[in-house]
Amino acid sequence: MFAGVETWPAWVLGLLGGCIITGLNALGALLVLVWPRPPARVLNGMLGFAAGVMLTASFTSLILPGIEEGGLWPVVAGLALGTAFLTLADRIIPHLHLERGREGISSPRLRAVWLFVLAITLHNMPEGLAVGVGLGSGDLARGFGLTLAIGLQNIPEGLAVAASALGAGMGSTFYAGIVGIRAGLVEIPLALLGAVAVEVARPLLPYAMGFAAGAMLYVISDEIIPETHRQGRERLATLGFLLGAAVMLILDVVLS
Repeated sequence: MFAGVETWPAWVLGLLGGCIITGLNALGALLVLVWPRPPARVLNGMLGFAAGVMLTASFTSLILPGIEEGGLWPVVAGLALGTAFLTLADRIIPHLHLERGREGISSPRLRAVWLFVLAITLHNMPEGLAVGVGLGSGDLARGFGLTLAIGLQNIPEGLAVAASALGAGMGSTFYAGIVGIRAGLVEIPLALLGAVAVEVARPLLPYAMGFAAGAMLYVISDEIIPETHRQGRERLATLGFLLGAAVMLILDVVLS
């Protein structure tokens, strides 16, 4: 299936993976042009789907392969570092959650739309890094399976971001789509960074896999689940979560 691709440089694979997931995020964000106001319960179901994909991918594509590559403790160390990094970024970088308000260091000069973009950018960082690390690991079947899964969940996630921006009064429908696209652009450089880092320093691979998994698990627990369960609409979010987990499992088995 991947004949010839395995000879591509890691930076090409990382760039390709980053462009794929960012492009699908942009597709989802631009869906706001034809579906500007999806019901909140539907958005929660979409975000639940994204969380299910991310949680399952953390184990099937990052944690377990990382343990096979370098043992348990490097992966555990990476998990701790990924969690610590996202915790610190959440506390320091000024950003805006539509439900919880402003977080991070106070920055009154930044417009609300940029604070919102920064919040979603923090959310997207682990996804880009995970794709890069997965592709740079050398297991292209698992790496492209992870890329496809993250890309698929980026479609509803991009729509949810754009629709939320529109509902918060951050401009026109088209501008809300641009907000969603901008927030996903960080995935390209991080996918590139992840792929190159694990190729240049192969012993870092289990640490990098743990780091990406820890960062994604942090986002799931700290951001997605609380947001989707905040207003009594957790049933659809839970069903979406289980569907996302099943889709990721299917992709992992079919493509491996």
